[in-house]
Amino acid sequence: MTSPGWHKNWHRGAIALLLCVVLLVTGCQPKTPSQFAQAQQDSSQRGVTAVAKDATQGSEFNKLFPRPGGGFERVFTQEKKGFAEAKLKQGGKDVALLAISDTTSLPAAAAKYKSATEKVAGYPTVEQGTTQTGLLVGKYQIKVISKDPTFDKADRQAWLQKFDLRGLEKLN
Repeated sequence: MTSPGWHKNWHRGAIALLLCVVLLVTGCQPKTPSQFAQAQQDSSQRGVTAVAKDATQGSEFNKLFPRPGGGFERVFTQEKKGFAEAKLKQGGKDVALLAISDTTSLPAAAAKYKSATEKVAGYPTVEQGTTQTGLLVGKYQIKVISKDPTFDKADRQAWLQKFDLRGLEKLN
């Protein structure tokens, strides 16, 4: 014979069991890698220095970024040795990130261009996922990263060509 209170409290046990199953299932799902996961992995390998001593100063890159205009605004967001970045805004909304980096500190970044089958303005270019297009000028990598779904591959390639590529070539 069961106790008279069992039928009143069985739902508490069922809810607790259901909660445990939900936590187990959601806790065991693989995490989506962040956009910085590959850079973190590359930079934490043995023998990799954070920034090579002979890397170009980020301030040297600023003058090589595309000029704003045509309804676009350029806002510099980061500058350090070997790297510079700017947001590309249109109508107050972030549509892309523009970046130049010196691959001296991370040769693997330049190596991926050896197998590039596409060129933009005569330089090897690669697609990284569906939102990034990169171009290599000597030891310098230029990236345009879409931040808005309307800013597509053709837009990224067009903005790559707006960088001062000859000026970047002279820095080599």
